[in-house]
Amino acid sequence: MYGALWRVLPGPWPVRLLIVLALLAGVAYALIFHAYPWVMQTFFPTPDATVE
Repeated sequence: MYGALWRVLPGPWPVRLLIVLALLAGVAYALIFHAYPWVMQTFFPTPDATVE
């Protein structure tokens, strides 16, 4: 899979490397800020704590 992705990307290897790093950063951002909070709220609900 990674070889196929590498062959599809345009440009010389430094440009390909930058594109791959940008794609990895985008995936990491999406997981950290969108997927993980949704999973945490869905499967691990936080209890309602009240302080009196």
